[in-house]
Amino acid sequence: MNSKEISLIDEENYRPREECGIFGIYGNPFAANLTYLGLYSLQHRGQESAGIASSDGEHIFRYAGMGEVNDVFSQEHIDNLPGKMAIGHNRYSTTGSSYLRNAQPFRASSILGPIVLAHNGNLTNAGSVRHDLEKQGQIFQTTIDSEVIVHLMAKSGERDFQTALIASLRQVRGAYSLLVMNRDKIYAVRDPYGFRPLALGKIEDAWVVASETCAFDIIGAKYERDVKPGELLEISESGVKSFFPFDKSEESLCVFEYIYFSRPDSRIFGDSVYNMRIELGRMLARQSPAEADIVVPIPDSSNCAALGYAKESGIPFELAMIRSHYIGRTFIEPTQKIRDLGAKLKFNVVESVVKGKRIVVVDDSIMRGTTMRKIIKMFRNAGAAEIHVRISAPPTIFPCYYGIDIPTRSELIAATHTIEEIRKYLRVDSISYLTIETMLGAVNRPEKKFCTACFDGKYPCSFDAVDESEDSQKYLFEEGNGEYY
Repeated sequence: MNSKEISLIDEENYRPREECGIFGIYGNPFAANLTYLGLYSLQHRGQESAGIASSDGEHIFRYAGMGEVNDVFSQEHIDNLPGKMAIGHNRYSTTGSSYLRNAQPFRASSILGPIVLAHNGNLTNAGSVRHDLEKQGQIFQTTIDSEVIVHLMAKSGERDFQTALIASLRQVRGAYSLLVMNRDKIYAVRDPYGFRPLALGKIEDAWVVASETCAFDIIGAKYERDVKPGELLEISESGVKSFFPFDKSEESLCVFEYIYFSRPDSRIFGDSVYNMRIELGRMLARQSPAEADIVVPIPDSSNCAALGYAKESGIPFELAMIRSHYIGRTFIEPTQKIRDLGAKLKFNVVESVVKGKRIVVVDDSIMRGTTMRKIIKMFRNAGAAEIHVRISAPPTIFPCYYGIDIPTRSELIAATHTIEEIRKYLRVDSISYLTIETMLGAVNRPEKKFCTACFDGKYPCSFDAVDESEDSQKYLFEEGNGEYY
C-alpha cells in the first residue's frame, strides 16, 4: 500500500473482520455463471479476492483475482470456465497475507490427480503441520493454512481421492467448511465442531453448497438442509452421499454468525438470521432498558437488533444514521485532520431526527472503540440530548482462532477497560452489553451449542502458539490483477 493511502478498513476497524464465503454447484451446464452469482451474494464475507474453478469432466479451469467479484470477473472470464461443476471463493485473509497467490480456490496437481480447494475457517495447527512438512522437503505455493490439506492428501499414500481427503483432515484441527473438487466430484466437508456454516441446496437436477442460504436465493435454488458438523458429502453423477468419518466433538457453532457476519436474509445453523437478531435486540431491551425518545441502529448489521430493541421497549425506531456504500477501501491524504474524517466517509447523522432527543444507539459489537467514539461525537454534534449505547453481544475480550479476525487482546477495549471506563471513553450517558447468558437465551436451541470463546476465553479446540513474526511473507510477491492456471 502506498504510504499516503489510509485503509478505511484499518482506520475504521471497530468490528471483527469477515471470514470467507464458499459456493459450489454440481450438475448444471452454467455452473461458472451460477457460481459467480452465488459469490456475489456472499460478497460480505470477503472482499480481498475472488476465484472460481470449474471442470468439464476431463480438465480443470481456474481464474482468480484481487478485489470484489464484479471487479475480478468479466463475461469473458466466465466463458473460459466451462463444465457442469464449479466451486468459488471470496476471501478475507485470517491466515496468509493478501496476495494473488493466496487467492482461492487453490489448485494443485498430485498423484491423486488435480485437487482444487476452497476453505472458510482457520486451521489451528496449520503452522506446526506445515513446519513438519517443510522439514520433509515439501514446497508450498502459498501461505494459506488450508494448503497443508493438499500436501497431506498427496503424502497419505492413499490412491482413492476420498480416502486421502479423510486421512488428511484427520491430521488437522480447527474450523473448516470446505469444498474440494477433482475432475468429476465435489466434496463438501464441515469440521466436527461445526464452527462455520455450510448449507446444501438444489436447483432442478443440480446440487448446490454454500456458506449461506442467501446464495441459494439469488439463483433460485431450494434450501435442503445444513451440512452437519463432522459430515462429508460426496456429490457426483450418483447424487449426494453422506459420510461421518471423524471422531465426534462437542458442537461449537460460531455465535458471531448470528450477531454480525451472516446476511439477515440467510438461514444458518437451521435458523433465520433475521429472527435471531430481532430476538437479540428484544433480550437486550429487557435486560438493559433506557428512558429514551428513539432507538437508532449503527447501520447496517445492527438494524435488526435495533428493531428488536424498539419492538420490545416500545420506543420508536429511527434510521438516524446513514451509511455510504460507495466509498473505496482507501483514500489519499496523509494529514491527521483528514484522517479523522474517515468515519464521516462511511457514516452521516440525520440531524433533524436526533436533535434534542434522548437516543438509544444499538450496535452489535465494539472492538477497539475508536470509531464508536467518533460516531458518538457525530450524534453529539447533531444535537442529541442523551446517548445510551446498547450492544447486542457480550464484551469481546479474547481473540478468535477459528476464522474471524478479531484484534489481539491488548487491542480490545473491553479486555483492558471496565464498562465504566468504556462509557467515559465513548462520552455517553450509559452503556450496556448483553450478558453471555442472555445472549445464549436468545439464540440457543436445546440441540445447539455455541462457541463463546471471544467472550469468555473457553476455547473448544486447541491451537498453535501465536507467532506474529511468521507472517513476514519474505518469499512472496504481489502479482497482476488476475491469473489463470
